[in-house]
Amino acid sequence: MLGVVGSPRRKGNTHILVSRILEGATSEGAVVEHLLLRDLKILECDGCHACWKGRRCSKNDDMIGVYSKIAESDALVFGTPVYWYGPTALMKGFIDRFVYFNCPENREKIKGKRAAIAVPFEEEKDEAAELVVAFFERSLEYLEMELVGKVLVPGVTRRGEIKKREEKLREGYELGKRLLRDR
Repeated sequence: MLGVVGSPRRKGNTHILVSRILEGATSEGAVVEHLLLRDLKILECDGCHACWKGRRCSKNDDMIGVYSKIAESDALVFGTPVYWYGPTALMKGFIDRFVYFNCPENREKIKGKRAAIAVPFEEEKDEAAELVVAFFERSLEYLEMELVGKVLVPGVTRRGEIKKREEKLREGYELGKRLLRDR
């Protein structure tokens, strides 16, 4: 299972929440890996469509190696805080590169995979995360992936503040277990 952290903060609220989801998956026997987007060089997609034609992506960056990690994973956890009512630029750029999975040969590498989303954010109402949730719902549906669940955590701003939200961390842990158990 691959946990993708789209926050620029290491050990911040998003990182902690994704880690908790992965802990739940580990309790069910999953082998997990964290992917911190802040530590990777992922260039923007420029729409060259090489990947649509079954060729290697034209970008020479870290995403080339990530494609195989995605293909080998049973499930993915996408974590991003809300930035201006959308995902972070790190996460958006990462998802943009999923265009690689558009061609028939590559679609089979992602089709049917299970996914979860983890979204901590500063505002107090869940409505602040609506566009992020819709972004993932539409993207995952297009990719023919199954969105198993989501954990939204409003009202967290400072690094590590989510640790005080035990009920949300427990919710994340249970979601991680469900990612594997309910197949």
